[in-house]
Amino acid sequence: MASRDLADLETRLGHAFADRTLLERALAHRSWCAEHGDAHSNERLEFLGDAVLGWVVADTVYRRFGDSAEGRLSDLRKAVVNARALAAMARRFGLGDFVLLGRGEDAAGGRQKESILSDALEAVIGAVYLDGGAEAATALIRRLVDEVLERASGKVDHLDHKSRLQELLARRSLDAPRYEVSGEGPDHHRWFCATVSVGGAVIGRGEGPSKKRAEQAAAAEAHRSLEPTGDDGHARTT
Repeated sequence: MASRDLADLETRLGHAFADRTLLERALAHRSWCAEHGDAHSNERLEFLGDAVLGWVVADTVYRRFGDSAEGRLSDLRKAVVNARALAAMARRFGLGDFVLLGRGEDAAGGRQKESILSDALEAVIGAVYLDGGAEAATALIRRLVDEVLERASGKVDHLDHKSRLQELLARRSLDAPRYEVSGEGPDHHRWFCATVSVGGAVIGRGEGPSKKRAEQAAAAEAHRSLEPTGDDGHARTT
């Protein structure tokens, strides 16, 4: 690969490599290596990058969402550390244009394949870590994931009402919530009703086409009753 091409990629990554052979190796898919007998694929760097990515994302969500329960932190991490999200990040700065592929894989559209892009991005992260250390790798990862984490945070808050209720009860040193669900109607068109209680007192009710949806609706009502929001969408304090 021409040095100016690598320089372009370095600019997009925001990291200038002291050892460009690391970047070259991070871009080498095994299909390309099969056509170049003495070449090393990016699989070892992918292994390293996956570990570094997991550590940095876990550290980031722990610090940024410091009052969140373990379940929410796990959901946020999963929103970033998965093949689909990583492939989307890779596409944002055109990583597929730089990946070294065998002729057959290239012809089959390999530059847009989720698995190839996500693996290559992890390999690049591993290469940055080896070249610039933890600080450089952390800076790259945070540039990549900040926007994704912000979007994921809103979705987790909006959709996982049970986790939000659990966190609220824990902060107030209250008992864990208990859910009871009943269903009615034929099997192909069941409708479910759920209640959620704390210390024997019902604090929320909900309905839905599945047990999960009904429980989520009940948890949402319970959360609103315990911590109503003002016109600005923020919880009122008493």
